[in-house]
Amino acid sequence: MRLDRCVMVIAGATLIPGSISGQEVADTMAVLDPVVVTATKLPTKRSSLPSTVAVLEGSELRANGIRSVHEALRAVAGMDIVQTSSFGSATSLFVRGGESDYVKVLLDGVPLNLPGGAINFADMTLDNIERIEIVRGPTSVLYGSDAMTGVVQLFTTEGRGPTRVNAAMRGGTYSSIVVDADAGGGSEKIGYSLGLSRAATDGMYELNNQYDNLVASGLLSYRLDNRTDTRLSFRYNDSEYHYPTDGSGQIVDRNAYQLQDRITVSLEAGRAFSNLIEGRLSLLYDDLNSGIDDQPDDAADTTGFFGYQSDGRVLRRSADLRANVYPLRSTALTAGFEIEDEDERTHSVSSGSFGDSPDSLIANRMNLGYYAQIQLAPVGNASLVAGLRMDDNDAFGTFWTYRAGVTYSFSFGTSVRGSLGKAFKEPTFLENYANSPFAVGNPDLVPERSNSWELGAEQQLWSDRLVFGAAYFDQSFRDMIQYTFVTEDPGDPNFYNIAAAAASGVELTLRAVVLPGLTLGGNYTYLNTKVTDSGFDSTPDDAFVEGERLLRRPTNHVAAYGQYRFLRDRALFGVRVDYVGDRDDRDFSAFPTTRITLPSYARVDVNAEYTLVSRRSAFFEFTLTGRVENVFDAEYQEVIGFPARGRVVMVGGKAGF
Repeated sequence: MRLDRCVMVIAGATLIPGSISGQEVADTMAVLDPVVVTATKLPTKRSSLPSTVAVLEGSELRANGIRSVHEALRAVAGMDIVQTSSFGSATSLFVRGGESDYVKVLLDGVPLNLPGGAINFADMTLDNIERIEIVRGPTSVLYGSDAMTGVVQLFTTEGRGPTRVNAAMRGGTYSSIVVDADAGGGSEKIGYSLGLSRAATDGMYELNNQYDNLVASGLLSYRLDNRTDTRLSFRYNDSEYHYPTDGSGQIVDRNAYQLQDRITVSLEAGRAFSNLIEGRLSLLYDDLNSGIDDQPDDAADTTGFFGYQSDGRVLRRSADLRANVYPLRSTALTAGFEIEDEDERTHSVSSGSFGDSPDSLIANRMNLGYYAQIQLAPVGNASLVAGLRMDDNDAFGTFWTYRAGVTYSFSFGTSVRGSLGKAFKEPTFLENYANSPFAVGNPDLVPERSNSWELGAEQQLWSDRLVFGAAYFDQSFRDMIQYTFVTEDPGDPNFYNIAAAAASGVELTLRAVVLPGLTLGGNYTYLNTKVTDSGFDSTPDDAFVEGERLLRRPTNHVAAYGQYRFLRDRALFGVRVDYVGDRDDRDFSAFPTTRITLPSYARVDVNAEYTLVSRRSAFFEFTLTGRVENVFDAEYQEVIGFPARGRVVMVGGKAGF
């Protein structure tokens, strides 16, 4: 029997009630009913929210050997991760069938998306991350552009209690090594955390595939009194990725590499002026510098396009001022104002047989956002959230979004919810302002937009030891921006709002505490995507083919996991199964490109750790760790032409003081 069929049987058995588990709350390593901030910008119990929400705990993820954010998200219902190939290669997230730039990613409130929504998860690690909050569904009312299909927010660890210091090292396949350390602690008034890590690998290709990633982070919190709190966090990321492949996956280059460094800073302060009103201010800063260097391979590399260099800087600075008013015990009114400045400066030079071809882009725009929200949580057995927002942007003018939802809980452990909303994504700077021989921007573009609704239910049994959840969602995407090479007149724009698509689906999740220490869980996502207007595309091999699926989004996705803690919590063993059904892609190895179907695949990961020295018997703790990714060495591709990594074994140890 084929491996993927075996895994489907295992995963299917995992999803049988009484055998395994997982609800929206119980996606991999999730908390059952946590307090969530991202969904409403107010601390709210997840069970009171009409949105589909998951919370992943950073400590649990790291204990299971998961180090990268995209690997943590891979097992969440409704989410599909696509990594081009080796460590450090471009990594995208598709949420509920939307485009990869339709999800907003935040770090302590700081947007990590490029202007226009693009986001690369390749360098995002879980170092010093306390938790990840994931909200599926339209969230532009609170977060403006890019939050079309959801929001993913990372929270830096907040120091609490006695000072603690941890250090870890592990190494393995592809000459990979990871070293990290963190420290933190705090009192009732002040807390701090610091983290530092470095990962390096030779990569999966035989030449020019090294990857190096350095991360430093920290958070300082201070409570002046019972009514005033402040938090200052920062994160610095410096990476270098070497790649030997061209856009079709062919090995053609011995020295191409890209550099990236980034710093994010978040300052949030709040003051409760009385029991009725609270004010909060967030100041957010993101500075991203990146570049590509691809020199000629040797003295004979002088034909065609044989060299490329680029450098660029993107700045995003924003301030969010809001007031929370509590006229009644169960009612919260929020009114906010957000101002954001986006700035991009890029320069590149292509070297070829006919000389150098320079290109540059300098662009800036400002956005003002005004939003209001009412939250009734709960009134009797019902909870309600509704909001409205207006954005006023330099590029596209004004745009209105809304959302509303209700949750109702029954006394026998059942809750139902429903919500609907409208969201948007602004054009990229290239789409608005490009001015080169190959692309002319269109200043008259309007935002891409979505209209969405969903219904969901959750059932808790046996004192919450078994939790089952289901959700149905339906989304339509309009005014999608496409590029056309052919224009009526020279100088006409190459970008237009013309395409449209739809996505709907079902998410089933289950979580069960079978025995003390043994937790099993899983989820199944059925996704139906369809192009409803192909726009400029007119052949069966184009990216947008009317009536066909959107690219790189599988119809079926199963994720299942099991975790067992034993020997008085000194030992842990975990297993994770990921089955991804077939999906469409485009093959760029020849011209014209062809549309192909990538076969389904299954991947099994296992992890284990054993504590040799426990704090119960000494002043420090030492634990052996191990993780095997892709245990059965399955061969598959997430992007056509780029083989995924084979079996990866990492072993090491960690110490805590």
